[in-house]
Amino acid sequence: AVVSTQSTGDFFAGLLLIHVSMSNLRPQKRLAAAVLDCGKKRVWLDPNEISSIANANSRIRVRKLIKDSLIIRKPIAVHSRSRCRVNLLARRKGRHTGTGKRKGTANARMPEKVLWMRRMRVLRRLLKRYREAHKIDKHLYRILYQQTKGGQFKNKRVLIEHIHKKKVLCVDTTA
Repeated sequence: AVVSTQSTGDFFAGLLLIHVSMSNLRPQKRLAAAVLDCGKKRVWLDPNEISSIANANSRIRVRKLIKDSLIIRKPIAVHSRSRCRVNLLARRKGRHTGTGKRKGTANARMPEKVLWMRRMRVLRRLLKRYREAHKIDKHLYRILYQQTKGGQFKNKRVLIEHIHKKKVLCVDTTA
């Protein structure tokens, strides 16, 4: 459809008129934001009552327009965490955690030092309990403690197996 130049010109003139009248409401919007104690973004001016809003040049007149509901404070935009919660539950199941989603190095994500400290604490706790329960004597405790510190046992199961082997060797040598 071809539009005549006359109607196009009228169209742009109308746009210009609307733009000018809307830009004239900047002081009213600023005053309304100050009166309503919110940002300019949250102030809504009734587009059907532009002329009456444009005449409001004081806080008193703006308050009257607010009372008449020509100027309204819009509600705060909701920033929902529901999608984030759903994503977090999926991550706990192991979704969205592939190589493409990782930013830091493996050591930055789960430090080797932290893993080492956890392992040492678990093994040392076990050794202490075995010593207190008289399952191992203080000499064997000291040897196993040093071996644990040297990283000889990768987990609790390996340490317990080693202790059983040592105890069997001790029984064989004494018998």
